[in-house]
Amino acid sequence: MRSRDHFSLLVVRGDGARVVRFNFTRPVAVGTFVGLAFAISVVGALARDWTQLRELTREARTFARQIADQRDTIDSFNRRAAELRQEMMGWRELHARIWEPFGPELVPGARDKGIGGGATKLPDRLSPKDEVERLAESVTEQGEHLRALDRLMARAGKAVAALPSRWPVRGSVNSEFGNRLSPWTRVTEFHGGIDINAQPRTSVRAPAEGTVTFAGTQPEYGITIVLDHGQDVRSLYGHLAQTAVKQGERVERGQVIGYSGNTGRSSGPHLHYEIMVKGQSVNPRAYLWN
Repeated sequence: MRSRDHFSLLVVRGDGARVVRFNFTRPVAVGTFVGLAFAISVVGALARDWTQLRELTREARTFARQIADQRDTIDSFNRRAAELRQEMMGWRELHARIWEPFGPELVPGARDKGIGGGATKLPDRLSPKDEVERLAESVTEQGEHLRALDRLMARAGKAVAALPSRWPVRGSVNSEFGNRLSPWTRVTEFHGGIDINAQPRTSVRAPAEGTVTFAGTQPEYGITIVLDHGQDVRSLYGHLAQTAVKQGERVERGQVIGYSGNTGRSSGPHLHYEIMVKGQSVNPRAYLWN
């Protein structure tokens, strides 16, 4: 209830059993209501700020976890990049050993190595950008070495394929390369090839591709075939029963070129197999790989 200078505030319990009356003078009432309104507005603002702060704190925790995960990823990348770079450093030594037999003139990038200057210590920990750049440089360098090695191996593969490395016939060796007692005079003589045991008319196959430079009869070797494999390498097949190729013909590795026999100066069926390098007889066993 309210009079001109006083205000009354009634507080009633829910069951209506108790009534509390507060009497205020007019100035006190106005001040009280203004204070309550201000307090309510402040509490509301603080509640909103607290809600926003709680949300920001939750987001900050999420960002902190993401940053920690990213830092772990970067550290793991740096370690892996350093390991790969170290592995590639070992490749340099491997490449050096591979290229050494071919001589310095074939080594890729074999330019003048005269350099100088002071030594600058690299930092113990490189930035991800620097680590990637150094790794890329190593990859580029090793790529050049591998491409050069691939070109060399392609040429070497062709050269190896041209070598007479296959047995022309399969059989035991009756007489080795070098000095031996002549089966006719019992005097020491030089044997320029190996005599391979072979039954009559056993297929004789080319140990490598080549060109037939001779297919005919010779006094010592009877029916004979000579193949030119290139690179000043030739092979001879003596005491044949028959030839299967003719002079000037190109033959492939494994192709039948003739059949074993017992013609010429021979004490029994076999194949005389001889390899000549620059016209000089060499031991065929040095070439027989398979």
